[in-house]
Amino acid sequence: MTKKLELVFENELAKNVTISLDNPIYPVDPAAISAAMDEIIVQNAFTSSGGNLVAKKSARVVDRTVETIEF
Repeated sequence: MTKKLELVFENELAKNVTISLDNPIYPVDPAAISAAMDEIIVQNAFTSSGGNLVAKKSARVVDRTVETIEF
């Protein structure tokens, strides 16, 4: 089982851009995540094919379980 923190932003073309982080500290701190996303936008830390990140859309923790099937 692996967890990822996905930060979803909107770029200049109004398209969603997702940044995924492995193994987030759990439980997550919504205020810290919001502040970090604000700082990413202010610092222009990332860009996308649709331009700079301009707005926060959402954040989510994705929990993925993989079960191998033996033959």
